[in-house]
Amino acid sequence: MASDSPPPLQTAIPLPPASGDQPLHLVHWTRVPIPPAAVTEAGGGLPDDTDQSSLVPIHIVDDASQLPHEFLNPSADKKLVIGFDCEGVDLCRNGALCVMQLAFPDAVYLVDAIKGGEALMQACKPALESSYITKVIHDCKRDSEALYFQFGIRLHNVMDTQIAYSLIEEQEGKKRAPDDYISFVGLLADPRYCGVSYLEKQTVRVLLREDPKFWTYRPMTEMMIRAATDDVRFLLYIYHKLMEKLNEKSLWQLSVRGSLYCRCFCINDNDYADWPPLPSLPESLVAEGYVPVEEILSVLHVPPGKMGRIIGRGGASITSVKECCNVQLCED
Repeated sequence: MASDSPPPLQTAIPLPPASGDQPLHLVHWTRVPIPPAAVTEAGGGLPDDTDQSSLVPIHIVDDASQLPHEFLNPSADKKLVIGFDCEGVDLCRNGALCVMQLAFPDAVYLVDAIKGGEALMQACKPALESSYITKVIHDCKRDSEALYFQFGIRLHNVMDTQIAYSLIEEQEGKKRAPDDYISFVGLLADPRYCGVSYLEKQTVRVLLREDPKFWTYRPMTEMMIRAATDDVRFLLYIYHKLMEKLNEKSLWQLSVRGSLYCRCFCINDNDYADWPPLPSLPESLVAEGYVPVEEILSVLHVPPGKMGRIIGRGGASITSVKECCNVQLCED
């Protein structure tokens, strides 16, 4: 894709029903880039001057009946890959999940967790826990924590683009620093995966600092709809670009690390026995004699007021631990 800012949200006003007893309402639209696989299936690449995107509607959902049947009823016969993200106030176990975004190839759904409440989120639970629906997300940790503690949902089968990016860098022989995690804005800007400047993200960050309750207001403003949509509408395109580069070993590591990231802040007393098991090593890698380094999720309880001793002056202690043990540390 050409380097450019995301196209603006487009709004259309439909005609009222023939009876005239229903008010006019706004219908929002956005452009979603066509994934490379879809272009190939259509008969090869498109000319450079062709707009390789489609105009799709944005649905604001406050009732489960507004969501696709195949999403609400996951099936092995109809596997799905969707873009996924959550927005809220201090998004974690104690915060408030306000909006959940779902990006399909033909539509974007903004699930209003405030208006729809528990009933709507529970209707989404089978899909979010299903192995038949791949949820493409950038950094799933806090989203998973919020879903688990606020709604009892165990997020499963994620394709975390932050993890995928790091694995591709490792495949290509690049040494990654302990804290060298690609941001979503950085991933969007990378011409290998999207090549889009997301300048408005900084505007939203400023608004969130000025008003932490930004995502709680209803009806949702034009800015809220645009910001929520922009966080997911590129994910399916990026998913296909990343999947093209990942080898079999990296794909397995991606699934394992994604599973660990989903549960890393969802600490409970049963050692995650109620979570799906971690993916097993594929037979093809076993046959090749590949011996994986075991991926372990460990929880270290630090007494109140002692975190500074773990971090060390200028972060020296925690950096040393990361480097010598090859670990990723997530502070709760």
